[in-house]
Amino acid sequence: MTSPLPLGSTIGIVGGGQLGRMLSIAAARLGYRTIILEPQDDCPAAQTANEHLVAPYDDADALVALAKDCAVVTYEFENVPVEAAIALNAKVPVFPPPAALEAAQDRVTEKTTLNAMDIATAKFVKVDSDEDLIAGLEAFGGNGILKTRRLGYDGKGQRLFRNATAEDAKDAYVAMGSVPLILESLVPFEREISVIAARSKDGHVEAYDPAENVHRNGILHTSTVPASISDATAEAAREVARKILAGLDYVGVIGVELFVLPDGSVLANEIAPRVHNSGHWTEAACAISQFEQHIRAVAGLPLGDPRRHSDCVMENLIGDDILRTPQLLAEPDLVLHLYGKAEARPGRKMGHFTRINRG
Repeated sequence: MTSPLPLGSTIGIVGGGQLGRMLSIAAARLGYRTIILEPQDDCPAAQTANEHLVAPYDDADALVALAKDCAVVTYEFENVPVEAAIALNAKVPVFPPPAALEAAQDRVTEKTTLNAMDIATAKFVKVDSDEDLIAGLEAFGGNGILKTRRLGYDGKGQRLFRNATAEDAKDAYVAMGSVPLILESLVPFEREISVIAARSKDGHVEAYDPAENVHRNGILHTSTVPASISDATAEAAREVARKILAGLDYVGVIGVELFVLPDGSVLANEIAPRVHNSGHWTEAACAISQFEQHIRAVAGLPLGDPRRHSDCVMENLIGDDILRTPQLLAEPDLVLHLYGKAEARPGRKMGHFTRINRG
């Protein structure tokens, strides 16, 4: 076992959203301080961290200050500039490693990396022009999902094609911003699932039970555990996560989204090198949440037992859903977590709750 960070050490977190907020809470429970690097003055994580560096993620002076004051640095979202992570890693350990961040930031690189690990994904082609798109749609029978290769999340930067013709694809590249794109084939999946798994510095892996996910308008609506899948499918999903963690020499928690096909096999859809929305249920239904698990991993502590003690359903509160708070708090067996965001906007994640099934 590696030597853990001494109590009272400081962990840096790049990003000040709700995931950084929950990581800083978990770090405090384990006796660690946190510093957030986030350009927005009033961010969710600043309300719970010990210190807030208000600066861009790639600000050279801020990166030097963060490295100087922290024993280890992690990040809460995958659009952190890779160059910033590499610069930090030259001065202080950064987990997950910058290579994992780089692999997840570009959808073509991501799928190429997974395929090289012998992990199946949807078919895909790079799209840098309307001609590329037309050729890809022809190869995929006129069907596919066109996505930005970088910076897309919660359904943003996507366009669906069904039985499309060359005329349908005309000017699509410009309409998507003339940025690097990827066309993915449509997958006849039965359900979407995700696995939250963690790897320690010494290579030990623990994986939570797969969650079954339902999306609305491209945003995660609910995660249900257990998923309606066989034991064999659940184990196949966990094995995909193990392969990815080993292949990336990963340290920390990762979210792996997968499609379940009619025969029970799985295709990897996306990876998130961080704690993940579909793992929020773990704070209510497990002794060790994904947030504590991540802090344990990056701090060199033993990983916790990922077994759940209850079945559950996690649901996101989007926009004005936060107005449901009084009614939700009146329910028994419900764990509510609000993110401290002052303004509710359409499509904005304001919090989540998990209903526990003790039956």
